[in-house]
Amino acid sequence: MSGYTRKQFLGLAGAAVATAALAGCGGAAPQAPPTNRRRSPSGAPAGGSTGPSPRASDERSVLAVARGGDPEALTVAALAELGGMKRFVRRGDDVVIKPNICTGYHGPEYAATTNPVVVGTLVALCRRAGAGSVRVMDSPFGGPADEAYRVSGIAAAVEEAGGEMELMAPAKFQDFAIPDGRAISSWPIYRDVLSCDVLIDVPIAKDHGLTRLSLAGKNLLGVILDPGSIHSDIGQRTADLVSVCRPTLTVVDAIRVLTANGPTGGDLNDVEKLDTVIAGADIVAADSYAATLFDLSGEDIPYVRAAAFMGLGELDLERVLVRDVRV
Repeated sequence: MSGYTRKQFLGLAGAAVATAALAGCGGAAPQAPPTNRRRSPSGAPAGGSTGPSPRASDERSVLAVARGGDPEALTVAALAELGGMKRFVRRGDDVVIKPNICTGYHGPEYAATTNPVVVGTLVALCRRAGAGSVRVMDSPFGGPADEAYRVSGIAAAVEEAGGEMELMAPAKFQDFAIPDGRAISSWPIYRDVLSCDVLIDVPIAKDHGLTRLSLAGKNLLGVILDPGSIHSDIGQRTADLVSVCRPTLTVVDAIRVLTANGPTGGDLNDVEKLDTVIAGADIVAADSYAATLFDLSGEDIPYVRAAAFMGLGELDLERVLVRDVRV
């Protein structure tokens, strides 16, 4: 990519793929994923795998766990404990925020979608840190995306905070190589998730019938085509996806958690209010801690265990500095 920025390179590569398709050429090789997304403050690269190793960095992973307040206060407190959003976002950055907006069936009180106040607060913090653009997106499987965006309450919260809801365009899904993949070697991924300066993964912690829990790693299935095919060997395939889509920052919404009948829920009796937000640069550590809210461990969640084995983060919470914040 000598002489080109990452975005210029991706633009040229995309144009080349489109030209080949128009010319009737097929069988184009998967594109190499960008590898120069900014390193996270923890020292672990936010994009691209560090390769198989027990830890992503020699530096101890840090998590902030804020409890006991309203969603805005909890989100602000968690980020402040990590040093503020300016540790993750620089002036002019292109920021993509990926919440869980799986369906438009229910409002946020059913804990199937990420809390809209958490998402809106993150948008506002990014804007205050000087972000050039803040886009929020997902690929809902239950109904039209724009309706799911509205019903979840996330569209209104994002727009009020100065962000933009983006409907994920089919043309932006491109086949990218997964160099360290153990079960998949390439997959169609939304290109802006890889080319943005900062990716913030904002799942809601909830029950899932196939993986036990849906957390930050599972949330990234919303940035690919044909996520249903990932369900075969879902633990390793999800970890493979994490290896190229690694977020700069993970913020787990546990304001309300869905304890059964996930991922879509529909019964308020399955919802438990915990008033908790977990934040950190290490996606594996964040998911491992979130699992404890359900009396489980990261080891119990197939994709968390697989990601840790690939060296994508810290599974052992004894080796994580957890900063508890009471709001």
